[in-house]
Amino acid sequence: MKLKKTLGLFMIFLSGMVIAQTNSNIPQVEELLSKMTLEEKIGQLNLLTPGGGVATGSVVSEDVEAKIKAGNVGGVFGVSSPEKVRQAQEIAVKSSRLGIPLLIGSDIIHGYKTTYPIPLGLSSSWDMDLMKEAAQLAAKEATADGINWNFSPMVDIARDPRWGRIAEGAGEDPYLGSQVAKAMVEGYQGEDLTAPNTMIATVKHMALYGAAEAGRDYNSVDMSRLKMFNEYLPPYQAAVDAGVASVMTSFNDIDGIPASGNKWLLTDLLRDRWGFGGFVVSDYTSVNEMIAHGMGDLQAVSAMAINAGLDMDMVGEGFLTTLKKSVDEGKVSEEQITKAARRILEAKHKLGLLDDPYLYSDESRPEKDILTKENRDFARKAATRSFVLLKKYNSTLPLAKNARIALVGPLANNKNNMLGTWAPTGDPSLSIPILQGLKNVAPDANINYAKGANISNDTSFAKKVNVFGPRIQINDESPDTLLKEALDLAENSDVIVAVVGEATEMSGEAASRTDITIPDSQKKLIRELANTGKPVVLVLMSGRPLDISEEMALPVSILQIWHPGVEAGNAVADVLFGDYNPSAKLTNSWPRNVGQIPIHYRMKTTGRPGPESGEFQKFKTNYLDSPNSPLLPFGFGLSYTTFEYSDVKANSSELGKTGAIELSATVTNTGDHDGEEIVQLYIHDKVRSITPPGKELKGFKKIMLKKGESKTVTFQLNAEDLKFYNSELKHVAEPGEFDFFIAGSSDSKFDGSFTLKE
Repeated sequence: MKLKKTLGLFMIFLSGMVIAQTNSNIPQVEELLSKMTLEEKIGQLNLLTPGGGVATGSVVSEDVEAKIKAGNVGGVFGVSSPEKVRQAQEIAVKSSRLGIPLLIGSDIIHGYKTTYPIPLGLSSSWDMDLMKEAAQLAAKEATADGINWNFSPMVDIARDPRWGRIAEGAGEDPYLGSQVAKAMVEGYQGEDLTAPNTMIATVKHMALYGAAEAGRDYNSVDMSRLKMFNEYLPPYQAAVDAGVASVMTSFNDIDGIPASGNKWLLTDLLRDRWGFGGFVVSDYTSVNEMIAHGMGDLQAVSAMAINAGLDMDMVGEGFLTTLKKSVDEGKVSEEQITKAARRILEAKHKLGLLDDPYLYSDESRPEKDILTKENRDFARKAATRSFVLLKKYNSTLPLAKNARIALVGPLANNKNNMLGTWAPTGDPSLSIPILQGLKNVAPDANINYAKGANISNDTSFAKKVNVFGPRIQINDESPDTLLKEALDLAENSDVIVAVVGEATEMSGEAASRTDITIPDSQKKLIRELANTGKPVVLVLMSGRPLDISEEMALPVSILQIWHPGVEAGNAVADVLFGDYNPSAKLTNSWPRNVGQIPIHYRMKTTGRPGPESGEFQKFKTNYLDSPNSPLLPFGFGLSYTTFEYSDVKANSSELGKTGAIELSATVTNTGDHDGEEIVQLYIHDKVRSITPPGKELKGFKKIMLKKGESKTVTFQLNAEDLKFYNSELKHVAEPGEFDFFIAGSSDSKFDGSFTLKE
């Protein structure tokens, strides 16, 4: 039976709310439900891992095979390869009473075996087609290895770089984040989930996880509904609107109630208001963790979660062990469990598993679809598009391909740190380090390498970072010896390339930092290299925005490469030698110091605004010891060429409730290289019923300009684009005057205006 596009979902609009029908009317699903015992329905709500992969907690499931045979498992993760997946499905299909196949899940965060840049880096491309293609290729590889359900994309808005999981998202802005969410969902799921190269996407973490207090992972979140709806919820809703089939809850509480047991979040908002018709899965043991939140014992929190609208319990087994008792005691209705089981079965129907449980067990696919040359070529291209040129000094870049290069730094010849955080399916041994990449791209260059410093000299810190592998290695040689080797090498070079920054697991889950500067061991190396008088290029690797105030003040060029993935070295070489002109732009503001955090471009104008000059004024909103502005603003990124904006205008002074207004600018490449520019449109609502942000991104386009070439870039806005959530949480566009500018980053000045009419 073929999957119908709508699954019989009725949408009833009532008081601005959308009510989703709960009965799917899919004959296969309803027939199975009619045969299932209560225990078998509960079994479908149980997600287990047999271990062997990277877990996000200390719990690994036991007796998985026996539980599958008993009909007590709806899905597993941590299992891959067509052979192993076929074995798991055969146990479910041939040994359980009803023969219901399993969902096979995994964390495919930035590529599967062919690893791409971390999501924060990929978002810096501002290229939605590129991100969609990255998701498509990741799905193609993962499904070739038997996986049909992906725990991605993560769309949490994050404005605190102390939070390690900022690496997994698309930055600080709800508009850009929404575009990324849509592109990723469409890439993973394609147009037909029954196609063997598509997979279920999971938008996570619902909700507000990126706003954890103090930037400390798993911490509390406290936020007004206005801020939620206007700044943090849009990317989740965009994923739902794009048809995402699964949602994962977050670890944090919302209005004092943990997300996995929050009925307002999972039912009132997600299902009733947004019309989500898929299934909701908890994050790793987050149901059990509600006990520590203070919500009750395992039976109580499990009942709370199912009644709130959670459908599947990841690893904790609270549903499996307590829900029948709660039904017997009248604390949970069987109808609620049937609804959840129906949603899991619907997902299996969407994937075509109810017709063919072995759809993802084609043993011929891995060789054809995984780590192919075409996939690695794409990974290389994606990486080059993610690098942000933060500073140009003199004419150091691009490098000559016959130069004498002193390549130094603890990350310059280090395979273990190329892939980045949350790359459990990648193989670091297959990555191209920077040294190899430079030699590949410029065989005529004279390239010599010295480590120069350890990533960190702090053995206690290194031990924490190295939980998932040898990311930080500390030599037996003294730091002074390492430094002398680098300086001796630099003396006989034309240019120094220093690859510095964070090890892979210095960012990511459970990797929060209070100090986001480059480690002292490397800072000393950088200072000494800058003092040589030689041209210096800092190739900066990190999973988060860093405090690089000291480095920006040095006579160096700086290229931010994030963690680039399996083709890291080749991609870095492509950019350093000018085969590709860097075009990426930051999707987070970079602070001058941690005291500014949280900092983002959408800060509101207060009643006592800081002076435009940036100079300190008493009784204004400013610091005694720092400017208000970030070190590097949202949307910032340089190029080997330069761009000039002119003739910024609107085609009309007024916009009606219908129709559109056109806002345009002429962009000219005024430099000596061909290059790409990300043109950005920002607006400011001058008078609102609630205080507006100082600026809002409302559009962006990436254009290619040959040197000397000009193009006119045009954006269209209508009244819908100007809507926001007011104090009654109604989505409205209020008449009035709007300022706008079109520029290459968020720190430009408004130079046009138009009026939205009544």
